[in-house]
Amino acid sequence: MAETKEFKISVKLVLSLLAVFVGIIFYISWGLTYGVWADIGIYSVTILFVALGILGLIFTRIK
Repeated sequence: MAETKEFKISVKLVLSLLAVFVGIIFYISWGLTYGVWADIGIYSVTILFVALGILGLIFTRIK
């Protein structure tokens, strides 16, 4: 028999996905606005958002 896993949408999941998307959108919008794609400041802010979002996604899967 095929097992189906139940997928629950929680506040932690939504906030984690939002953090990942904010990081990516921030990097793209900053690059398009200012024409700067290689800047350590932009990398650090983007990595912060994306890393926190990915860690949040990992922790929402752990029970």
